[in-house]
Amino acid sequence: MTPSFPAIRACIFDLDGLLINTEDIITTSINRLLAKYGRPPMTRAIRAQLMGVANSSNGDAFHGWARLPISREQWARESKEEFRRNFPNCAPLPGAETLIITLSRAFSSFSAARPTTPSTGEGAGAKESKQTIKLALASGTTAQNYALKTSLSPETQKLLSFFPPEHRVLGDGPRLPAKGSGGRGKPAPDIYQVALQTLNATAEASGEEPILPSECLVFEDSVVGVEAGRRAGMRVVWVPHPDMAAEYRGREEGVLAGRTGMVEMGDGEERLGEVDDGWAEMIRSLEHFDYAKFGIHVGV
Repeated sequence: MTPSFPAIRACIFDLDGLLINTEDIITTSINRLLAKYGRPPMTRAIRAQLMGVANSSNGDAFHGWARLPISREQWARESKEEFRRNFPNCAPLPGAETLIITLSRAFSSFSAARPTTPSTGEGAGAKESKQTIKLALASGTTAQNYALKTSLSPETQKLLSFFPPEHRVLGDGPRLPAKGSGGRGKPAPDIYQVALQTLNATAEASGEEPILPSECLVFEDSVVGVEAGRRAGMRVVWVPHPDMAAEYRGREEGVLAGRTGMVEMGDGEERLGEVDDGWAEMIRSLEHFDYAKFGIHVGV
């Protein structure tokens, strides 16, 4: 049976490879450096392993494959400089601007009283409430790289202006706990949980009901990002890069359930999804998003 979900009240977006074409810029930059050292360009398989994983272009998986004739430290310096030169050239991906503008004007209708009894399914005095869709950004990119990616392109600047600064959570932001004290990158749910906290701080100040995780819709392009959204108890729309989609062809159900095991979390499976549980779906691009399916009303 298809589960019954509440209407979506908030949409939380990844950035790189979802809203802007950073993944292709990263690939071009890395391949240029690989050629410099006589190494072949990245394969589709290695690209799929790196997408969405923090500092993956200097991790064990990459270096085990690349077998570079230079030290990791030198590679880190040169790749950082290559990214610094090329990140300002990033641009919005197809459908991103239309989706964000539409969502910024959209609203949802939901029951203002939370369910209290399993027999009735809703609490006493429940009434319909109409609220605008809230938007947040949850990206593992650093503040420095975010500034580079938004430094030149007016289209990118316009796109990201729809996310208020207080609703932008970046990988090195002060609201995320330091990695040594519990803060973790995707596929851990931390960044999406913090993004929801920022939205609920605004909701509380406006006298609105807190937004529940099940009322949040995460947009992700990476496998680890999908798992992070699932672990946060949120619904997920997966919009993979064509290379990622090809690499995971036939394994989509496991991705949508957050059960690829791509990164070991070591905390059991109680927070993961189940295959075909209805909490996640895949679309080819942001141009194919179905607003009505998630209880989102567009227009007047």
